[in-house]
Amino acid sequence: MTATVVVQEGNGSPVTWTTITQGRYCTADTYNPGDNYTCAVPSSGYNYGYWKHFRLGFSGSFGKISNIRWFTSGSIKTNWNLGTGGMLLVARKDSGDNGCPTANYDQARGVQGTTGYYLKDPSNGHSYYKGETVDPADADNYTSASPLVIDSTEYTSSGYSKSVVTQPKLAPDATQGDKPNETFTFRYDET
Repeated sequence: MTATVVVQEGNGSPVTWTTITQGRYCTADTYNPGDNYTCAVPSSGYNYGYWKHFRLGFSGSFGKISNIRWFTSGSIKTNWNLGTGGMLLVARKDSGDNGCPTANYDQARGVQGTTGYYLKDPSNGHSYYKGETVDPADADNYTSASPLVIDSTEYTSSGYSKSVVTQPKLAPDATQGDKPNETFTFRYDET
């Protein structure tokens, strides 16, 4: 038998985890904003979307799930036209797994409708990542050939993985409007 695996997005405080088949970045802490709270192109500096937590939930009959990694197409900043210095950021740790444990979930915040707070903002950043030496990385750096390690835990029963935490960064020369769909992939070992 194989595991049943779903992707979940966390929002709110206390957190609510919603099983999703697609996500949408915006400037509010909601998993389904529709066309509301769009990510705004700044006149100077950078604007950010609210950060997002995505994790795996697994159940069913399986021996072990381990080595959970995450990757992208490698062309998000180009396909989404995020401007000079713009990119999809992915949070990282100085050492060990880059994923955020469920117990360390931190609700996304910002100026609703305008910008989210940067993941490493000294005052308002993500509490699990803002003190790290290493900065969030360009998600385009992580492709099928070089995925990001999210969770090295060995799971032998139903549960939830650590979360990948991502955030769009928009420059003044970014293009406003809907963006084409991008596929984010979780890869894991199962026995």
